[in-house]
Amino acid sequence: MIIRQQLQHALRSFSSSASASAAYVSNIGKTPISFPAGVTLTPSSTALCVQGPLGTTSVPLQPYMELSFTDTNTVALTVADASEKKQRSMWGLTRTLIYNAIVGMTEGFKVPLYLVGVGYRAALEADPRGAGDGRSGQRLNMKLGFSHPVFVSVPDHIKAEVPLPTKIMLSCTDKHLLGLFAAKVRKWRPPEPYKGKGIFVGEERVRIKTVKKK
Repeated sequence: MIIRQQLQHALRSFSSSASASAAYVSNIGKTPISFPAGVTLTPSSTALCVQGPLGTTSVPLQPYMELSFTDTNTVALTVADASEKKQRSMWGLTRTLIYNAIVGMTEGFKVPLYLVGVGYRAALEADPRGAGDGRSGQRLNMKLGFSHPVFVSVPDHIKAEVPLPTKIMLSCTDKHLLGLFAAKVRKWRPPEPYKGKGIFVGEERVRIKTVKKK
């Protein structure tokens, strides 16, 4: 009986210490970020400026965050008190934003859109309104099964290409803005689960439902 109580006490002690130590660590935030030689990182008290071959952007930093350059091309992010939930969550989020900014300023982001459906077509043409007010001067002309064509103006921060009538290639240096515009185009014909028609973003798949016959 005494041995069993000692064993249970040991197991409880091991379990509580392991969970407590794991609760104060952000596995994403603690991972150092490696960046190529062509990228320049300039930290300040409120933001981190990322400059690369494709342009310049900035990532906001909270007052409790600190950047340290552990190597020539490696930066690490830490927070003042990882036991606080807000600091721990912002730790991982900010680390991801910094990584995406580095990739965006060096390689950029691309996402394909596929038009699946009978008669679904897309073309890139000049926007009659021209460039300005956030417009690039181009627009997408899409046939999506409506009685009228669908026109979507391309923003100036997005580069659009139509290599095939059923494929639209979008690219941008900002992953968030790229996803917003892809969602804007997709909302005109979201993939439906009965015939599998719609605008598919990237590797998006839809599970086809079977219709029960009476």
